[in-house]
Amino acid sequence: MPLRMPMPMTTAANAPATGACAISIYEAIGGRAAVAAAVDNFYGRLLADPELGPLFPDGVGPRHRAYVVTVLGEALGGRERYRGPDLAEAHRDLGISGAHFDLAAAHLAGTLDELGVPRHLADQIIQVVAGLRPAIVTAGA
Repeated sequence: MPLRMPMPMTTAANAPATGACAISIYEAIGGRAAVAAAVDNFYGRLLADPELGPLFPDGVGPRHRAYVVTVLGEALGGRERYRGPDLAEAHRDLGISGAHFDLAAAHLAGTLDELGVPRHLADQIIQVVAGLRPAIVTAGA
């Protein structure tokens, strides 16, 4: 499989001036294409992780990735609207622990860093994703 070069992300620091309007995190990082690049990188890391990879015995297909791109797009202030399965229901029987979630969060931070997302935006993204923890962590719940 040929390696893809990381997609450059537009950030508030290098985006063209748009006046006094505040932009969403989604727009600041480059919209759907940037979120999709981050999701691809993130799942590459999760699948390669010896602790998290077994949670995905069949890998992560295009439909799952599209759901995640849309969930994140909406959560980060984009115009995306998630209409897929209920997150808590979809994760209910997967046995995802708090430790799994924390390890995945570390991979997310690594992904954002690798893609050049400025730290202040990466911190906001990680905070938004942390809000999904109650729906994702199901082991012992």
